[in-house]
Amino acid sequence: MAARTARWLSGHLGRRGPFLVFMGVGKVCWGVGMVVEPPRTDGLNLLTQFAPLHCWASVWVLAGLATFLSAWLPFGWDRWGFVAASVPPALWAFAYGWAGLADHYSRGLWIFVWYMTSHCGVIWCASRVPPEQDRRPG
Repeated sequence: MAARTARWLSGHLGRRGPFLVFMGVGKVCWGVGMVVEPPRTDGLNLLTQFAPLHCWASVWVLAGLATFLSAWLPFGWDRWGFVAASVPPALWAFAYGWAGLADHYSRGLWIFVWYMTSHCGVIWCASRVPPEQDRRPG
């Protein structure tokens, strides 16, 4: 049964789909975690001046759902999942970067680089994976 499910999923997800599934689930979990036990807001003043952290958590949840659902879209259309996956970490990166430059929160500059490389950079690299090649013998 597990092998059959795995075959079905791989046939419907293509090469980029599994990445979008995992990213989507992760983003939903991160957002829910912020609501269940809110983290410290050091460095997030740029965001929290517009809305409380639980509202920003919904951005992670909604982006995660969009990312997850786009895993089943055909190549090309799935790009919206990569865009959705990039939005929350980019927002957080720029908020921390701003805090590092303007609010004298020096750790914010390091967190900016971390979000831009380990989150946005990974997402953008994965978005460049080409579609699965036709495996029929030539």
